[in-house]
Amino acid sequence: MYFFLMNLSILDLGCVSVTIPKSMVNSLMNIRSISYSGCVAQVFLFVFFASADYAILTIMAYDRYVAICQPLYYETVMNWRACVKMAASIWISVILYSAVHAGNTFVISFCGGNMVDQFFCEIPQLLKLACSGSDLGELGFLIFSLFLCLSCFVFIIVSYVHIFTTVVRMPSEQGRHKAFSTCLPHLIVISFLFFTSAFEYLKPISNPPSVLNLLEAILYSVLPPLMNPIIYSMRNKELKGALSKLIGWRLFIKN
Repeated sequence: MYFFLMNLSILDLGCVSVTIPKSMVNSLMNIRSISYSGCVAQVFLFVFFASADYAILTIMAYDRYVAICQPLYYETVMNWRACVKMAASIWISVILYSAVHAGNTFVISFCGGNMVDQFFCEIPQLLKLACSGSDLGELGFLIFSLFLCLSCFVFIIVSYVHIFTTVVRMPSEQGRHKAFSTCLPHLIVISFLFFTSAFEYLKPISNPPSVLNLLEAILYSVLPPLMNPIIYSMRNKELKGALSKLIGWRLFIKN
């Protein structure tokens, strides 16, 4: 679990680093611009980190399923070599996926101006600038991507159905509490990430810009990476103890 949490923390850090710093610089310098190459890099990196994040969360659901439903096989199934292979396959496949996604987006002919109605280069907003009929390939790829996300989400839900069925049968109340405290936060983050991103990408591209678009983008691009460290770290007794000592020490120095 901690091996995958390490991968998740790297991806979360990368995800927010792709969008937030540039947005902050634009805000502080009172400009609203990004270069073409910067926009290409932002699309590629955001798709990479967001997709890998979702894939790691899916693997973590399987890890929890094996740990709770088949504990005697856990050391065999989720051994160190298997974990490294799964993580490596995710990173490699997502690099290829992101390259195809970004390539499909920027082979489109743009004739709708150069104003992107978002705080970063978001694919649905870029498709609004496409010439008529030139974005069909990327639309098809978006539908394929949503199908992949839905498949992962269904896999996660099925895993958690088995997990919760097993947990309910546990005779130990402490065991049930431990299992639920491990799995429920994980399920909440995944559901939040899936529904907000699906809603954003399934909307008609012709929708006019609004404050709701900005809010939706923040909900799926910023909030899940912010929630993951809180949910997973605040359940660790050692980390909570270190944090409380740090806060206490700072208050002591301030006083």
